[in-house]
Amino acid sequence: MTRDEVRAAGRRVARWHGRFAGLFGRVEAQGHSEVYVRGLLSNLRRKNVEAIALRFSEAEEGGVEEKEVVALQAFVTGSPWQWGEVQREIQAVFAEELVPSASQWTLGTVGVIDESGFVKQGSDSVGVARQYCGRLGKTENCQVGVFLVGVTPAGTALLDDQLFLPADWAQDRQRRRKTHVPEEVTFQTKPEIAAEMIRRTLGAGQVSFSWIVGDELYGDSGKLLDALEQMHQRYVLEVKCNTTVWTENPAGRKSIYKGPKRRAREGGWRQPAVRSLQEIGGELPAEAWQPIKLREGTKGPLIYEYARLRAWAVRHGKSGPAIWVLFQRSLDDPKEIKYHVSNANQKTSLEELALAAGTRCRVEEFFHDAKRHLGMAHYETRAWASWHHHMSLVALAHLYVTLTKQHLREETPELTLDMAVQVLQSAFAHRELSEDDAIAILEYHLRRNRQAHESHRKTWLRKHKRRDLKTLL
Repeated sequence: MTRDEVRAAGRRVARWHGRFAGLFGRVEAQGHSEVYVRGLLSNLRRKNVEAIALRFSEAEEGGVEEKEVVALQAFVTGSPWQWGEVQREIQAVFAEELVPSASQWTLGTVGVIDESGFVKQGSDSVGVARQYCGRLGKTENCQVGVFLVGVTPAGTALLDDQLFLPADWAQDRQRRRKTHVPEEVTFQTKPEIAAEMIRRTLGAGQVSFSWIVGDELYGDSGKLLDALEQMHQRYVLEVKCNTTVWTENPAGRKSIYKGPKRRAREGGWRQPAVRSLQEIGGELPAEAWQPIKLREGTKGPLIYEYARLRAWAVRHGKSGPAIWVLFQRSLDDPKEIKYHVSNANQKTSLEELALAAGTRCRVEEFFHDAKRHLGMAHYETRAWASWHHHMSLVALAHLYVTLTKQHLREETPELTLDMAVQVLQSAFAHRELSEDDAIAILEYHLRRNRQAHESHRKTWLRKHKRRDLKTLL
């Protein structure tokens, strides 16, 4: 790759951003959007507002000015631009540039739903609470967002996102007011948020999905499955091992639901045809399993064994529609089985079900790339709008990386997304610091620290008005 190609990649990003610039409103806000995205695409170690402003904002008289930092903070926190409009334009570009590649495989365009946690200190940031953080695999003080990622052979894009607001937050008027949570935002479970995002994306008319995939949090939600079926949307979703299904057609049978006391007294379900997936999977014969290659990974082929069974769902304590149950197990540990359910029709092949379920790893790759390279978790904002503003700008930066990779792979087929990030980091490398720049940045931080100290000291003094402390002050 030549220097000219690196510079050309930077110019392409500027042209792509021209399509989005008008969505940010006034000329000043358009400039701030470009500065912020350049910062996210750069090789800065920390990509928060302050760091980006200090390196990429252009002060009127050169050097570093505090007003540039304040202006960029205002752009992310309080500027009136609508992140939903940015997401819809991302969906349009996704449909134009990436969806055509879906004809290269049998799956079409896949929508992956997943959540991700962002560890935060304190209790003031919107939605922060002690809750499960998937990245850490444990309960932690964090914010959690729900994300819808579009997947094609040419690349992925973040199509929609929404912050999860825990029930106690949704009911706390004071905290809602302080973090500017809109009145229309009420408590929703993560599967309910996922259903709304899918409905919203389909309603925008730019993207349609051949499949929706997700983990067991979403597969175990009967309401989400109902919603997807009402949308006539195919899905293959992971479920827990204790999920029960009918192994015989329940048509004409009485309701199988019993209250908890009666179930305990009578030993569980009345019908022997209702069984857990763990029981069924443990009894599948060897010939039921078929090895299927999902893709060629960096460490060799990724192959699992799959089996499937036609069954009928148990949903809301009643018999549900006919479904496929998909079983997946590791070649190295056959006892490690994962379970999925799908509303695909009977003609759908086992391979297509397996390949659709296997696309879920693409959302994990998205989170890895966005957090490692694009500052997804570096935000320091507290309000509802600012969280969504930041995520939309991250989605925009990720889209530019994906389009860069797609363009450069025509000449360099083995180019990875990591490599495309490095190309853009070179194109948007921050300027070398002169001695004057270094002094100006140092003075900015000293001034900011003095101001913060004085502010905290005044707060402390107002809180502690005891006479016996005056001699210590």
